[in-house]
Amino acid sequence: MWKKRWTVLASGLLWGLGITTLIVLIPQSSSLSPPPRLSVVSRSLLTDPFLQNPTPSSVQVVWFTEFEGKAHRINWGQPGQSPRLEILSNPVPAVTTQLSRTREDARSHLKHPDFPEPQGTVPRPIWRHEATVTGLIPGQRVPYRVVSQSEDGAVIESRIFTLAAAPPPGQALKILLTSDHQNMPMTAANLQKVQETVGRVDAVFLAGDLVNVPDRASEWFDDSRGNGFFPCLQGRADYALERHGHTTHYQGGEIIQHAPLFPALGNHEVMGRFSHTAPLNEQFNTPIPRATAEQWYESHTDLFNPRGKQSLRHRWVMDNSFNTQTYEEIFSLPISTVPNPEQSEATSRYYAVSLGDIRLVTLYVTQIWRSPHLAPTVRGRYQEREADLNTPQNWGYGQHIFEPIERGSPQYQWLMQELASDAFQNARYKVVMLHHPPHTLGDNIVPPFTTPVPVYDRNPDGSLTAVRYEYPLEADYIAHDLVPLLEQAGVHLVFFGHSHLWNRFVSPAGTHYLETSNVGNSYGAFWKESSRPVPPAQGTDTLGGFHPSHYIPQGDPNGLEPIVPTVAPPLVDAAGRPLPYLASNDITAFSILDTGSGTVSSYYFDTRQPESAGVKFDEFQLR
Repeated sequence: MWKKRWTVLASGLLWGLGITTLIVLIPQSSSLSPPPRLSVVSRSLLTDPFLQNPTPSSVQVVWFTEFEGKAHRINWGQPGQSPRLEILSNPVPAVTTQLSRTREDARSHLKHPDFPEPQGTVPRPIWRHEATVTGLIPGQRVPYRVVSQSEDGAVIESRIFTLAAAPPPGQALKILLTSDHQNMPMTAANLQKVQETVGRVDAVFLAGDLVNVPDRASEWFDDSRGNGFFPCLQGRADYALERHGHTTHYQGGEIIQHAPLFPALGNHEVMGRFSHTAPLNEQFNTPIPRATAEQWYESHTDLFNPRGKQSLRHRWVMDNSFNTQTYEEIFSLPISTVPNPEQSEATSRYYAVSLGDIRLVTLYVTQIWRSPHLAPTVRGRYQEREADLNTPQNWGYGQHIFEPIERGSPQYQWLMQELASDAFQNARYKVVMLHHPPHTLGDNIVPPFTTPVPVYDRNPDGSLTAVRYEYPLEADYIAHDLVPLLEQAGVHLVFFGHSHLWNRFVSPAGTHYLETSNVGNSYGAFWKESSRPVPPAQGTDTLGGFHPSHYIPQGDPNGLEPIVPTVAPPLVDAAGRPLPYLASNDITAFSILDTGSGTVSSYYFDTRQPESAGVKFDEFQLR
């Protein structure tokens, strides 16, 4: 049955100002579960298994189904055993949980008998199964398969893959560096070329923006265009890419069945304010700062939480600001202890892990992306929508940051502890992964990564004509707090994404900065000839001017010169000179960190030439 709870809806409620006009009590479902109904879900695995969170003697194996089922397990074999042998003598039962917020709506790309044409926003039941294989010997790979049983007794088995514990120091590794998949047109081709060019990799570092709207299940599992997140990384995609009248179908690569996946949170892993009914894109695009939601809550605790339950307060603030719940439910990642003297807290939103000679430090450094346009109807990075000026509960609060990284913040304090740890200090290769770029020729480095400063433009009578936001360049937290800390600690490689292009830089301290996010598409590079969109210095009758020195239209705003690819630059200018970037919707790129040689090599594939091979176009040595 549907359980009911009384939910308060406030119409015309200026929570921040304490003004109420109408309060209505209505019953609302307490969960996303739909009423019981007959399902015609096929009895198959929704994904192949994939590897997570290896330790020196264990690894976690995860897979998904559309049925709860029973007796889910992994069967694994012996080192050196041929994968062709069907006898895998070591069974391990799995723990099953249901994803709590996966849904579909009218914008889902989905061919599914249970969701022929979703009307409104509807729950989609997805079950996650996880088994931990223990007793592994470092450096040895063993075969495995997963088994699920449906409610009617049908047994479904995966194919046989291989797994291993975390590699020991000294073992040479090939790591795929990738980001910004987002169900984009070239992603399946990119990952297919990874497998064809490099063969099996040992791990995947993915610097955020895995999908577009994280609560939309089909983007992860079975997007009908053929380019869902898991299908592309498991060689199960079927994306038809058309170039010059010729269509090629790409399957992606069989990668994460054998290699552990380590993602970082990007802005597209963060959902905004939760609703049972609003379209998913609308929910995704309406986050507000956590502090603002807390102010609303504290102004009306008697309304929202009359019994003062801490768990209810936490949930209310999350639901009314932003959350990463689906991302955190999908992945099993290393756990970090948050430096918080008031209460013990653990998180996997930022973490560190050792793999062979690598110490990987993954940060949660991202912000909501908002439009740079200044039309009156735009709730953007630089302004509020004109229609919302007198309704602060509808404001977007600019391009606000999701998790603080400035000096003194909990994440910064955790990072300081990690950089001082023996595991980091003794690592041969020190790698930091985050989503937002410290250096780039792309568009998303403007405005600066800092807390938006509100500016209120008014008429002579005091009424608002605009609410706009400035972002002082000298207050950029990445440039002024994070980067000096990383370089002082001797980080070799800072790897990031977000702007959908390939470019790299080297600082005077010798730290390499690599963005290799021209995976599925590109939005261009801004170097010498073209300029980023920046807000105008000259104001209008209703909108004041912006401080021009904060917004750098060309080049890297943080002062480094881009490096021209060292092997075979894929792009040249009109005079035939090689360009220091790859920004293309026809050419896709990926990078490989090889700890055996200490190099990072980048490859491109021109989708206009589907029979061509991946081409190495850049390589550099980590010091």
